[in-house]
Amino acid sequence: MAAVVQLEDIHKTYDSGEVQVHAVRGVTLDLHKGEFMAIMGASGSGKSTLMNTLGCLDRPTRGRYLLDGVDISQLDRNELADLRNEKLGFVFQGFNLLSRTTARENVELPMLYGGRHFSVSEMHERAMKCLEIVGLANRADHFPSQLSGGQQQRVAIARALVNQPQVLLADEPTGNLDSKTSVEVMGVFQKLNDEGITIVMVTHELDIAHFCRRNLIMRDGRVVSDLQVTDRLIAEQEMAKLREAESAAKLTA
Repeated sequence: MAAVVQLEDIHKTYDSGEVQVHAVRGVTLDLHKGEFMAIMGASGSGKSTLMNTLGCLDRPTRGRYLLDGVDISQLDRNELADLRNEKLGFVFQGFNLLSRTTARENVELPMLYGGRHFSVSEMHERAMKCLEIVGLANRADHFPSQLSGGQQQRVAIARALVNQPQVLLADEPTGNLDSKTSVEVMGVFQKLNDEGITIVMVTHELDIAHFCRRNLIMRDGRVVSDLQVTDRLIAEQEMAKLREAESAAKLTA
């Protein structure tokens, strides 16, 4: 099976005055359909730069990146924007929902851009389907201020799914959430991955990375470890443990 993502000797160098910063140094990897990969590393390791490259938000200084067989170095700015909209879905740490629009309207936003044209009814139908996938169809008409942090992140995930991307990119998606809500959100990601969606997640939390199937660790711009997760955590089991702990705490209070 051809890889959805192919990176071949990717380098990214930034000029900072008289100093050159080598953010990514010679990264080569393949990501196949249905994988769930966490990118980890300390601050300055290059994980965010690598994520920006995968998201077509930044071009590599050297090397080749093929996304679903398309060489992004051959695309102009408009073509790159269309590719991002059609092939990639983005989930951010800060949710980035529009405060004056409902959950459904937030999910519909990506369909307003790019080369495809949808009728109003098609937009509504696709948005509602994605909200149903993340368990929020009954909150479709709620505004972000009426939703919890975990619910807002699930709306953001639905928004990322609405154009049926080849790869879902999540940048510290649990960074603003408490432990219980983080496990709930990871449960959503695991469900999506079990249904065949390819996911790449940047995280600095080892316990979050254990929910993924593959862990990529970076240091000084290089990949120093690329391992399959043999003892993958299952969100449902972790939630059961959290509930037991809460019940025990109430009994002893």
